[in-house]
Amino acid sequence: MRDSDREAGVTALLRAVFGGAPRRWYVLDRDLRLVRLNRRARAAPSFPGEEALGKRLGDVAPGYPAEEITALAGEVLATGVTVKGRLVRGRPASRTGRTRIYAVSVYRLEDLPAPEDGTPARPAAGGPLGVALTVEDVTDREAAAERLAVLHDAHQSIGSTFDIAATAQELADVAVPRFADAMTVDLLDETWRAGHTHQGPVSPDHPLRRAAYRLLRGGTLPVPVGRLKTFRFPTPFTQSLADSRPRLITRLRPDAPWLEADPAFGERLRTAGVHSMMIIPIMVQDDVLGLAAYYRYDRPEPFDEDDQDLARQLTDRAALSIDKARSYARERTVAAALQRYLLPQQPPSVSAVDAAHLYIAGGAGSDWYDVIPLSGTRVALVVGDVAGRGVEAAATMGQLRTAVRTLAVLDLAPDELLERLDPIAGRLAQDGALAVPDAASEFLASCLVVIYDPVTRRCTAARAGHPEPLITGPSGEEIPFEVPAGPHLGIGGAGFESAGVELPEGSVIALYTDGLVSGRDRDTDTSLGRLRQVIAQPGRTLRELCDAAVYVLVPERPGDDAVLLLARTHHLGEENIAVWTFPDDLAVVSSARRLAERQLVAWGLDDLVYSTQLIVSELVTNAIRYGKGSVQLRMIRDRNLICEVSDHTTTAPHLRQARSTDEGGRGLFIVMQLSTHWGTRYLREGKTIWSEQPLPSDQPLPPEEHDRSAR
Repeated sequence: MRDSDREAGVTALLRAVFGGAPRRWYVLDRDLRLVRLNRRARAAPSFPGEEALGKRLGDVAPGYPAEEITALAGEVLATGVTVKGRLVRGRPASRTGRTRIYAVSVYRLEDLPAPEDGTPARPAAGGPLGVALTVEDVTDREAAAERLAVLHDAHQSIGSTFDIAATAQELADVAVPRFADAMTVDLLDETWRAGHTHQGPVSPDHPLRRAAYRLLRGGTLPVPVGRLKTFRFPTPFTQSLADSRPRLITRLRPDAPWLEADPAFGERLRTAGVHSMMIIPIMVQDDVLGLAAYYRYDRPEPFDEDDQDLARQLTDRAALSIDKARSYARERTVAAALQRYLLPQQPPSVSAVDAAHLYIAGGAGSDWYDVIPLSGTRVALVVGDVAGRGVEAAATMGQLRTAVRTLAVLDLAPDELLERLDPIAGRLAQDGALAVPDAASEFLASCLVVIYDPVTRRCTAARAGHPEPLITGPSGEEIPFEVPAGPHLGIGGAGFESAGVELPEGSVIALYTDGLVSGRDRDTDTSLGRLRQVIAQPGRTLRELCDAAVYVLVPERPGDDAVLLLARTHHLGEENIAVWTFPDDLAVVSSARRLAERQLVAWGLDDLVYSTQLIVSELVTNAIRYGKGSVQLRMIRDRNLICEVSDHTTTAPHLRQARSTDEGGRGLFIVMQLSTHWGTRYLREGKTIWSEQPLPSDQPLPPEEHDRSAR
C-alpha cells in the first residue's frame, strides 16, 4: 500500500472518530474562530450548523455561555494547561427560565515539531494551532447532585433538638438560599402548643402560628415568629390545608385571581418580585401539622416538578422531627404537671423551722423536696433526685416521696429511714418503674434526709448518693457538717450512716440537688462557694435567699431540674417543756396526773386538764405494767399540747377493739379518741409513746410563736 493511500485511510479513520464522538467537539483556530465541529455538536438545539464555521462562538450561539467558553479557550491557548470538566452556567432560557449547566473541557492543539532530516518545516511547526473543546450538558446531573446534597444537609441538620421552633427554623435554613429565595413555616396552633395532632381537612379559619422563616438577604416579615395568624380564603394555602395536597405555582402572574383574596399579601409578593412558589403541607401520616411555603424571586428558574419532589422530601423530613418535638414537649408538659401535683405546693408551717424552697423545672420530673412534721415538734427535711426524665421519672419520684413520708411517720432515724427506702427503690427498678438513663449508668435515685429537733437543737442527717447539706450560723458563719456518703438508692449491699451536730438558733440549713450547682460550663466547687455566700446573709428572708441563689447560680435555664430547700432553725425554750422521771411503780400514776394538772394550770390550759390526765394515766400505767425500768413523762407546749411517755423496752402497744365483756384493753382506744395524733417513736434504747392535743382556740401561742408571727 502506498504512503498516500495509507495516509488517506488514517485521515478517514480520524474523521470518523471525530465525527462519531459521543460528545460535542469544537475546534477553534488561534483566533478562536470555529473551524470544525462534529456531528453531535451540529445537532445541538441551540447551535447553528455549518454556517457557524469561521465565526466566534458568541456570534453564532447566543444561548450558549459563549463568552465564558471563549475566555476559557483563550486561557488554555495561551498557557497550554488543559482544563477538564469546568462547569459553566448558561443564560436562562426565555421560555422556561431554566439555566443550563455545561461541563467544558479544553485542550490545546500543538503542531508537530520540525523534522530532523532536513525537510523544510511547515509554517508554525511546533507551535499551537488552536484548541479543541468538548461541551456536555450536565444540567440534570448537577441538579440531581444538588438535590442529594440538600437532602444530605437536611438529614444532618433538621431535628438536632426537641424544640418545635428550632426544628422549623432548621428547615428554613436548609432551604434558603440553596433551594429557595425565601421560606416560611406556619404550624397549626395545637401543634405549636404541643397538643393533639389534627386529622382530616383543616378549615380556612383555623389558627396557625408562624414557626420560622428565612429570607435570602435577611430582613423581617409582618408576621413574626410565634404570632397567631390565619390564611384568607380562597388561596393556595387554604386549598392545601383543605385537601392536604401540595400546590406548585410555576409562574405567578401579578393578576392571579387568588391574590385578590389577600391584597396586602399579594402586594408584598409583587413588590418582592416573587415569580414562582410552592405550598407543601407538613404532615405525619394523615395528621396535618402545618404548611411550608417556598418562594423564588432572585434566581430566575421557576420551581418545577423535581423541585416540588425535593420540597416534599425536605418537608416530610422536618415533619417527623417536628412531630417528635411535639410529642416530647407534650410528654414533658404532662410530666411537669404530674410533678407539680406530686410535689408540695408550699412547705407546711412548723414550729421547728421556717422553710422556703426553690424549684426550677429543667428535666421535667426527677427532683423532689419535702418538709415533714414529726412527733415531738421535730421536722424532717428531704431532698431527692430520680434518674431519667419524663412521666416515668415523675411517677417514680411520687412513689419514692410517698415512701419517704410513710417511713418518716414511723419516727425512724435518717440512716434507718434510708435503709428501709433502699430496697423499695430496688424493687421499683426491678419492676421497671425507675428509668435508668443509659445502660452504663448505675444512678437510680439519690436522697438526703435531715431531721431537726427544736427542743435539743440537734440536727441529724444521712444521705444516699446525694450532696451533703450546707449550714451557716445565725451570724453567717459556716458550720462544718460532714455527713458520711452512702450509695445511691436501689443498688443495695451497703449501709448508711448518720451524723449529727448541735445548731444555734437561727442557723440556716441548705439542701439542694446537683442541678443547682453543676451543669454545662459550671464548676461545682465554684457554685458551692457561691451558694455558701448566698445563705451567709442573716439579714435576709429565706425567700430572698432563694431568689438570690437563682440570680447567682442559674444564669440560664438549666438542662436538669434544680431544687433548693432552705430552713432557718428555732429553739423551743425550757418554759414550754416539763419533764419528770418516775420509778417502776404503779403508785406513781396518781403523782403523774397531779404534776400534769399543775403544769397545765401554770400554762393556762385548764380546759385540757381532764383529757390530759386520762392520757397520762393510760400511758404511764402501760409503760410501768409492760415495760421495765424508770418511766419518763415529758409535756411540750407548742402549737399542740404533746404528752410523751418513754420506757426502756422496744415492745410497742397495739390498738385492739375490746369486746363488750372485756374488762381491759380500752386504754389506747381512749388515748386515740382524745388525741388528734398519737404514735410510737423508737429510741436507741427503748421507745416513746406520744399524743397530741390541739390547744384551745382562745389559748395564746408560746412566746416563740408570737415572735415568729410578728416577723
